[in-house]
Amino acid sequence: MGDLVDIIIIGAGPAGLSAAVNALTRGKTVRIFSNKENYLTKAEQVDNHLGFYHVSGKELMDKFKEHAEAMGIKIEEGMVVNILPLGESFMVNINGEIAESKKVILAMGISKIKELPGEAKLLGSGVSYCATCDGMLYRGKNAVVWDQSKDAWEEANFLQSIGVNVTFISKKPQPENLSNDIKFINGSITEIIGENTVEAINTGNETINTDAVFMLRDAVAPTALIDGLELDGNFINVDKHMETNISGLYAAGDITGKPLQLSKAVSEGLIAAQHAALQIDKEEN
Repeated sequence: MGDLVDIIIIGAGPAGLSAAVNALTRGKTVRIFSNKENYLTKAEQVDNHLGFYHVSGKELMDKFKEHAEAMGIKIEEGMVVNILPLGESFMVNINGEIAESKKVILAMGISKIKELPGEAKLLGSGVSYCATCDGMLYRGKNAVVWDQSKDAWEEANFLQSIGVNVTFISKKPQPENLSNDIKFINGSITEIIGENTVEAINTGNETINTDAVFMLRDAVAPTALIDGLELDGNFINVDKHMETNISGLYAAGDITGKPLQLSKAVSEGLIAAQHAALQIDKEEN
């Protein structure tokens, strides 16, 4: 497990990088994790961010990264699969590696993840978001891997290599590198079936019996990351300090709701980081 840091930030878009820069200027230690390209990089032209007229989203994002890197901020590749509050700190699970921090800022952008029927109920009872975390529990058993991320085939191969009997389901063509021992099905999952543990999945065309389902997406729905998080529709509920209903857990940027604008994301990252830093100072004095 890594050393305790002041603030872990999840997401390295405008809100996350703004939070990191502002936490650092307040003398706080920071780790920032990201596993996907930010939506801003796809914007052809941004005309409404003050001081940067007629610039592409990619140019702006590059400037944000340059600024952060100049301050010694290193964006770490990794998907956060679980956050656990532990009294005065948080345990954060990044692809099976555990990191610890005093505060956490969620800045993953808008969540487009629709949970499947049965997914939330059976999370931790056969539904998993991380093959390296939970794979060993299913040695000698059946598992379905649902391909929703670029590295899903690698995780499927890993599961097969440790003795799990894997079925790989994907809407895309069969990956070239997928192990020959893995059964491939072209399609998707519509429902996860089971009372107390996973018993089967439904593809819409057939029901497949299985002991586990590995949902290998590029992100985890905020409510699946941490128990008891309050939402407002699809967005995370925050107060004026960008703090969620869970003390010490903040959210900033598109994930907190409209307007889904760059300037709002940058300012919310600042507010969250400054309040988190202030709370750390209060707790330590």
